Amino acid sequence: MASLCVRVVCASAAISTCLSVVPTRALDPITFTDITREVRITFSHVWSNDKKYILESMSGGVALFDFDNDGLLDVYLVNSPTVATASDIRSARSELWRNLGDGTFVDVTDKAGVGYPGWGMGAVSADYDNDGWNDLYVTCFGPNRLYRNNHDGTFSDVTEKAGVGDPRWSTGAAFADFDGDGWLDLFVANYVDIRLDAMPEFGKGKFCEFHGIPVQCGPRGLPGSGDSLYRNQHDGTFEDVSIKAGVSDPKGRFGMGVVWSDFDGDGRPDLYVANDAGPNFLYKNNGDGTFTDVALQAGVALSEDGNEQGSMGIAVGDYDHSGGWSMLVTNFADEYNALYKHQKGFQFADASFASQTARPSIPLVGWGTHFFDYDNDGWLDLLVVNGHVYPQVEHAGGGSRYAQPKLLFHNNQNGTFTDVTSTSGAALNVAAVSRGSAAGDLDNDGDLDVVINNLDGAPTVLRNDGGNRQNFIVVDLEGRTSNRNAVGAIVTVRGGDFVQRAERRSGDSYLSHSDARLHFGLGQRAKVDSVEVRWPNGNVQRFGEISANTFVKMVEGLPEMQVVRR
Repeated sequence: MASLCVRVVCASAAISTCLSVVPTRALDPITFTDITREVRITFSHVWSNDKKYILESMSGGVALFDFDNDGLLDVYLVNSPTVATASDIRSARSELWRNLGDGTFVDVTDKAGVGYPGWGMGAVSADYDNDGWNDLYVTCFGPNRLYRNNHDGTFSDVTEKAGVGDPRWSTGAAFADFDGDGWLDLFVANYVDIRLDAMPEFGKGKFCEFHGIPVQCGPRGLPGSGDSLYRNQHDGTFEDVSIKAGVSDPKGRFGMGVVWSDFDGDGRPDLYVANDAGPNFLYKNNGDGTFTDVALQAGVALSEDGNEQGSMGIAVGDYDHSGGWSMLVTNFADEYNALYKHQKGFQFADASFASQTARPSIPLVGWGTHFFDYDNDGWLDLLVVNGHVYPQVEHAGGGSRYAQPKLLFHNNQNGTFTDVTSTSGAALNVAAVSRGSAAGDLDNDGDLDVVINNLDGAPTVLRNDGGNRQNFIVVDLEGRTSNRNAVGAIVTVRGGDFVQRAERRSGDSYLSHSDARLHFGLGQRAKVDSVEVRWPNGNVQRFGEISANTFVKMVEGLPEMQVVRR
């Protein structure tokens, strides 16, 4: 059988030569390979063996972002201490790893000054001050931290000045320009209201057992916390507008994952919040600085049979080429991951079982998740990372496990997915206690890789092997009158009668941040006919033909795109 030629795209424009790659047969499956040791990332998440307290089970996120503007994705991994070591800030070191472009990373945490945010939970990156450099926000078991990028490889903690140091137990966070003024605002979800000196006693109470065995307490039975919305005031400070905007969550639901997306297509970002053990929120942006929760009417608050679920992470994407943004919400064991298929406006249908993604998820506890086209065929596939919260589950009977494998679903292009986990590389089947995950092209070779933050020990860096056998384009954006990151922009790619859409976001998955560049698989198509950008301020630009296997950058208002690499 004839073999396909394999394209090799250099990881950085500064590198003049690339290693040769052995051609791969067309029928070989695409696999994900664990290259954590190969890339030299030695981070280890701190852990306690028995997880007696809920605080010890919920961290941590991962952010993929280019902090030094060299065109390569860097990796930030969030860490947290245990209850026993919480008094020592240096007992848990979050870490920033710089991508060297040669297949390895180097730890630059100490120089950058981002190692000790506190009891870290998640991370999100955005250029909140519109200076052209990506900043970093870390959610914590209070207070959170905002690190401003100093343009020289270092960051400054500007939390107090900015006014975004929510002192509660914060989880998911995401940036968007909700009021359309050209500056990114920030939403932060909060979880349970507890104190280190008054932790609920392990195994004591009706909400402190699972399948008849004693476990950590919560979240049910514990008080919740409200949420925060911070409006950017253009001078390095933010105003807390949570109550005025109607998103403060006065009932104190247990907030987890967060994502902004323009669900009804009116040009304004709406907000979805995954709540653990309670109804989820879908806040419609009213365009006047306020929001209305329409989750129940939209069909995305509860399960198909009307039950509350333990929701964690969120993936958003147009997986069926309908032109709308559907959502996958990961949930707790004995439930199912909910696939809410977008129909129109704020109307969704629960397609979880019809899509064939629900049943494999029922025994697992889902966290980070992504719609991503891992094989470049032009259709979004689905990844979910898993791991239980109770180590004691091993003794509960019924076959439940604490460490759990991932789930990879291939899009069948007809509204259904096929579970291909077992045939897509041994790394996906290695059991772990996974939490946050982020997807992005770490090596700039045209296919999407994944970084997973595992609760007990080392992370997992998954290299996509074979996705770039089919063609692609990668689109980067820069706003000028819109926010500099162009968060909220919608890109439409047309190649003949084949149309794809993607939305630029800041914050996704579970407490994480993925590659902000927009990746489009093209299958065997040699080009796209046109690319249309609807910028966050509503302006629309159209760009012409682009050859396949090209990285391009589009700047708001400039008529010509920039070819970054081929």
